[in-house]
Amino acid sequence: MRVLIIGCGYAGLPLGAELVRLGHEVFGLTRSTDRHTALRERGINPIAADITQADALQRIPPAFDWVVHTAASNRGGEEEFRQVYVEGMRHILQWLEGAPPKKFVYTSSTSVYGQDDGSLVKESSPAEPQSELGRILVQAEQLLLDAFGARQFPAVILRVAGIYGPGRGHLFLQFLKDQARIAGQGGRIVNMIHRDDVGACILAALKNGRPGEIYNACDDEPVPQVHFFRWLSETLGKNMPPFVAEGATGAGKRVVTNKKISNRRLRMELGCVLRYPTFRQGYTAEIQRLQDAGEL
Repeated sequence: MRVLIIGCGYAGLPLGAELVRLGHEVFGLTRSTDRHTALRERGINPIAADITQADALQRIPPAFDWVVHTAASNRGGEEEFRQVYVEGMRHILQWLEGAPPKKFVYTSSTSVYGQDDGSLVKESSPAEPQSELGRILVQAEQLLLDAFGARQFPAVILRVAGIYGPGRGHLFLQFLKDQARIAGQGGRIVNMIHRDDVGACILAALKNGRPGEIYNACDDEPVPQVHFFRWLSETLGKNMPPFVAEGATGAGKRVVTNKKISNRRLRMELGCVLRYPTFRQGYTAEIQRLQDAGEL
């Protein structure tokens, strides 16, 4: 297969390397040329283009069997997010309209779910986010669903939980720096997935995902914050973070939700097998990596 990964960064780069290993011809699209050396070292053909620019993609022949859209915005405010997620998606769909791929996989986010009552959240649960970013992501998803409805565009949407892995994991990094705080009784539920398993989910969606469908991509065990920090404390021999009042964790204006994301559909319909089914396996590997590197 000729595969294009749009946004070949933290999750896209190892995915591309795995696709190369499996024998596919892989292209990685990035906004700048900064990552091109890293892409070439892994056998990925680099392409520089900015999806927020209407004409940037038109110069690229849309001759791909699979397209994976993992581009994200980590800077700027709401307008930057809208340009990347909504306008970028609009530009991609216009580019591919005359030559659609066999499968298009988009990594959205579980932040589209605004539930804050600790309830179990499935793909059929309401996607009514409390944050503007979440609402922007819903708009991007809707563009794909509309394209599927209008012309059977082969889009599969993965709603991805909080990604952790080498160098990533907000709560874990805060814990290592002794900056973590536990809000209230620590009952807020955290939904996670290891970076490598994001790649496994995307591969499963490319092979088995049904166009027009949505799948939650998260691990098998949503975990209350207090249990997560207790495991880290016992594993690393560090004190538990202090408990503070709700709203006093330094989250600022960030919207905090409380929900259990179900991955049952991912496992049952896509047959996705996770390498790190819970945070314990994933963070054990990350702790070992840091210890081997002399960083812990």
